[in-house]
Amino acid sequence: MEFLIIFGILALLTIISIAYLQLNPQFGGRISKEDRKRYARSPQWDGEKFVNLQETTADVNLLTMPELLRESYQNYQAQVPDAPLQLQPFDRQAWEQSDAGFQFIWYGHSVCLMRLEGKNLLIDPMFGPDASPVGPIRTRRFSENTLEIIDQLPELDVVLLTHDHYDHLDYQSILKLKDKADRFYVALGTKRHLLRWGIDDSRVREFDWWEEVQLGTIQLTFTPSRHFSGRGMGDRAKCLWGGWAFHTPNYRIYWSGDGGYGPHFKEIGERLGPFDWAFVECGQYYKLWTQVHQLPEEAVWAVGDVKAQTGIPVHWGAFKLAPHYWQEPAERFCRFAEEEGVAIGLPRLGELIRPEEDLPRDCWWEKP
Repeated sequence: MEFLIIFGILALLTIISIAYLQLNPQFGGRISKEDRKRYARSPQWDGEKFVNLQETTADVNLLTMPELLRESYQNYQAQVPDAPLQLQPFDRQAWEQSDAGFQFIWYGHSVCLMRLEGKNLLIDPMFGPDASPVGPIRTRRFSENTLEIIDQLPELDVVLLTHDHYDHLDYQSILKLKDKADRFYVALGTKRHLLRWGIDDSRVREFDWWEEVQLGTIQLTFTPSRHFSGRGMGDRAKCLWGGWAFHTPNYRIYWSGDGGYGPHFKEIGERLGPFDWAFVECGQYYKLWTQVHQLPEEAVWAVGDVKAQTGIPVHWGAFKLAPHYWQEPAERFCRFAEEEGVAIGLPRLGELIRPEEDLPRDCWWEKP
């Protein structure tokens, strides 16, 4: 009898878990047979999953987990801001009346609103309050009420997605963007999530590495990175990951997306550089996963590798996803960039930046 009771409880828990995975929209869309056929045409697909250009691992397991948990909580207060970080309010009039050919606003982590040659572009629009929306441990945003920003934004010509991790692709944000964005350019494999969330197939285009598209006078290229993907059990590396390069007659901009340091940066520099500005991942690193999230010093190297005049660190300032002090990525980036003679920019959260003017370079997080 006891065996039957235990068996019944396990069976019930299994059914509940499967139903949770199937019904919770946060996990996105399931991979169909047609999807697998499309993925198989990609040189990055090995028959079961997408792969990096070089061997890439992360050493997180039962043996390393205790030390990770200890470091994550023993200095927790220093790993998050003392008070919510304030974002400068969006000034619609200033945004639309400017005659600048390029301007941008960084909203923390990897969220960036760009206006380039008259087009409004939004990259990795994770405005949600939690980067772990289905996990037992929540990852709260450093700033409050950020989802409301979407209502203030202008109409968008395109939303660009680098991969499908929760800290880059947010279900709540996409729901609010459905009627604000004209189209979505996404990493190969990401479309299935948007389709499940109600975006029409005709508005979504997937990209493999080095694929290009013309948007007005802007040439967009999806570039390689060294990372991984996945939103739930069983879908790890079932979506590609990468960055974006933007070329116009007047500007050349690079957005690295997530990933560890590697030779792909020099290849991007050779094929698509030089760049005026490079937005490079610089945060959420740790010794167990340096191959999928580069160190700040490596981010500075990446700026040089892609042949960019100025580097801007992103992927920090919004979430605690690694056991380092919350402002440490920018501080280390600044110090090493000065040693290497690399020009940088340090925008405040929500600040309207016109790079043709003087880029801010002060450590704003040190000021009240």
